[in-house]
Amino acid sequence: MTRILHLNSSLRSSGSHSRTLSGEFLAKWTAAHGDNVSVVERDLAGRQVPHLTEATIGAFFTPADKRSAEQVQALQLSDELIAELKNADVIVIGAPMYNFSISSTFKAWIDHVLRAGVTFKYTDKGPIGLLEGKKVYVFTARGGVYSHGPAAAMDFHETYLRAALGFIGLKDITFVHSEGLSMGEEAINQAVAQTRTALAALVPA
Repeated sequence: MTRILHLNSSLRSSGSHSRTLSGEFLAKWTAAHGDNVSVVERDLAGRQVPHLTEATIGAFFTPADKRSAEQVQALQLSDELIAELKNADVIVIGAPMYNFSISSTFKAWIDHVLRAGVTFKYTDKGPIGLLEGKKVYVFTARGGVYSHGPAAAMDFHETYLRAALGFIGLKDITFVHSEGLSMGEEAINQAVAQTRTALAALVPA
């Protein structure tokens, strides 16, 4: 059984290319493998993850056996999100670009799952990620072209996700970019067609 976590971060509930294409990828995977796939859906627009608070940060750095009831409550969502990650063999992410990077709701999710002693640890040789051995697919949607050309220097989207996810051990990441989506209908059709070709080839046999 392959356990898949499907994480959507588009603020659009409809008309979202990243939602559509990551969903098509999952549909092809499920069609190919039937009963051998289990999917957990996490929609960061439908159920937004709150930004960190002083109480949550305090609970992060309080030893488990010394946390108050309030601190245990403050960590409930973070624990839930991390459990979803730990239980998954594969993580499929829909991640449109907002202002050269990810959405603030996606950043909030990352803030809840990057926890010292839980998803990474500090050692005398530096930090080590604790969630190794998982495969990650990221389907993006970008108005411009950032994978190459003059705008590449402004891509804090893929670079940030590789750094943040890699920090907790998620280093086997495949990005599928849909770019030029604000450059007219022809560019949209071309980008979507290229993405569909790419995602079909990624589904395991």
